[in-house]
Amino acid sequence: MTAKDTGAQVTSTVAVEVRVEGDVDEDAAAYLREKLDAVLGRPGVPDVSGTVRVVRAVAHHAERPWSAGAEFVVGNTFVVVHAQEATAHELADRLQDRLRSRLHRALHRRQEARRSATPPPWRGGRA
Repeated sequence: MTAKDTGAQVTSTVAVEVRVEGDVDEDAAAYLREKLDAVLGRPGVPDVSGTVRVVRAVAHHAERPWSAGAEFVVGNTFVVVHAQEATAHELADRLQDRLRSRLHRALHRRQEARRSATPPPWRGGRA
């Protein structure tokens, strides 16, 4: 891996390192960074740090040669996302969708857990 293959993108409170392995062109890495920035740079998302690893398989017979694994720390929550696809653009789109879903779940988990609990009778709940 060369210095060209590793890029760090820092925008205000987002620090994500993108590592690529195999025959990955710069356009594919840039497209992936755009997709990640669209999800992680939204308002309301706390401080984010993490790593995304993109690999293109050398085997030509592989059905889905592109794979990615991402590990993020969002606020105080650990979020892991994996994806495999046939092309780099499909991989970036799939990774964006899965990351958006996991972030939504992680960010709203505490609020929903608090609202679902019924207050005890001495606090005005049902007897």
